[in-house]
Amino acid sequence: MIERAPRDVELIALGRPQLDLAHRDAVLATLRASRCDVIVNAAAYTAVDKAETEPDIVMRINGEGAGYVAEIAAELRAPLVHLSTDYVFDGLLDRPYREDDPTNPTGAYGRSKLAGEQKIAALCANCAILRTAWVYSPFGANFVKTMLRLGETRFEIGVVADQLGNPTYAIDIADAVFTIARRLRTDPSQNLRGIFHMTGAGEASWADFAECIFAEAAARGRAPVAVKRITTADYPTPARRPANSRLDNSRLAQAFGITLPDWRQSTKICVARLLSDAVENRTAPSQP
Repeated sequence: MIERAPRDVELIALGRPQLDLAHRDAVLATLRASRCDVIVNAAAYTAVDKAETEPDIVMRINGEGAGYVAEIAAELRAPLVHLSTDYVFDGLLDRPYREDDPTNPTGAYGRSKLAGEQKIAALCANCAILRTAWVYSPFGANFVKTMLRLGETRFEIGVVADQLGNPTYAIDIADAVFTIARRLRTDPSQNLRGIFHMTGAGEASWADFAECIFAEAAARGRAPVAVKRITTADYPTPARRPANSRLDNSRLAQAFGITLPDWRQSTKICVARLLSDAVENRTAPSQP
């Protein structure tokens, strides 16, 4: 597991304010000045529910902004690795989605990410678009951290059980991205370009995911928390979530030889780290 670039890679992290995906000139100038060999675009507007109230903003960032990155990648002749989402699908299929299945996003966020994919494909042939889903990590706001926080004060939590997907650890994504970026830079094969699905192995409902989180927390001394299985109708949200977010990762395995770890294994690693960090923070001596 890695959280930083390998020793032989110089990682240049760029973000706002110097690089704002909503502004073409800033994107082009900043990336041009970076003199990079590979571009990884992991930036996006990801507030799925809020996106319903400001679709123009989310489209400008995830759609137009992705196009700006593709434009400069083509100019620099730098391979582009772009992270996309399961939300490009409507979730009605009865099996895991393959890359060539018809897209049909149902919300502003999904439409913007699909627009970004289309712009990249039109502007930069030397790219790998990676669709992932249900991403969590020790950092930022995500489902694992939310469940652990709620579990500190509740004995039972209602969690949706009729949506299926593939929980995916962000650090597993990072590991794979470095491998993919290296291959794109050194191997011109066309089968390494295009759209790939990349999620944690195995599938789960949100309720299954929560039960795994709480089981690992209990094994590490936390009070047990029961999961009450509820339906999507019991927990309405402004943006409709796909009932089926499962993605078929076969193409990624065939092209790059990459299979992400089972979601249960990575969830346990993430929970262990978060609880260990919490203990260290509580016991660390205060600064004078």
